[in-house]
Amino acid sequence: MPASGVGQLSAGQLFEHTTLFWLYLLKTMSGEDCNPAAKPTHCEDTQGDDRWMSLHNRFVSDSKGKEPDVLFVGDSLVQLLHEFEVWRKLFSPLHALNFGIGGDATQHVLWRLSNGELDHISPKVVVLWVGTNNHGHTPEQICGGIMAIINVIHKKLPNAHTLILGVLPRGKSPNRLRERNASVNTLVRSEMASLMSHFSFLDVDPGFVQSDGSISHQDMYDYLHLTPQGYQRVCEPLHERIRSLLDK
Repeated sequence: MPASGVGQLSAGQLFEHTTLFWLYLLKTMSGEDCNPAAKPTHCEDTQGDDRWMSLHNRFVSDSKGKEPDVLFVGDSLVQLLHEFEVWRKLFSPLHALNFGIGGDATQHVLWRLSNGELDHISPKVVVLWVGTNNHGHTPEQICGGIMAIINVIHKKLPNAHTLILGVLPRGKSPNRLRERNASVNTLVRSEMASLMSHFSFLDVDPGFVQSDGSISHQDMYDYLHLTPQGYQRVCEPLHERIRSLLDK
């Protein structure tokens, strides 16, 4: 079996991969305790209806009766994808499960995955899309949060391939959050080069920023969340990558 496959690893491959991964984590995540983006945190119930925890509990319950080949996890860009035709056309046939919650930052996804959402499933591919909601965090902290998440995924699902999607640009005009998100992508892409073959990065921005620096409302209706057209542009190459991983 190729080293980059998503099937079962031999004992020797698993030992080698696990050793390399933990050496990497010891080097890069020693500051996790002081990084708020890498500290598992449940979302505060500021509105009083406990929807976030209810969704988490539903995901845990749903996972007990399903056998997905692909798991999507992240924020509203993942959650809303489930509502569009592109999900039914491209991802449902791949036996995909959607664990997205609007507003989630890295620390929230980290808490969810550490508290049951991965305990009853064995997907071949995990698609992680998170980071744009990490307000108040530096690119380095957000990257650290993403690395902490893939650590949890690897510990719980050692045979899965984790595909990290790049954080999209946002806002109609150039702004500091675009710059921050671009920096996060640069950092994560660099970190991926140091990891084993069961992890990869995919830039899913098809060119949303136009020549004049603006983002069209035809791609992002509120300059953050994607329209059907925007999802189509993102998901066609994503679908191709996932299929290639499943076929290995």
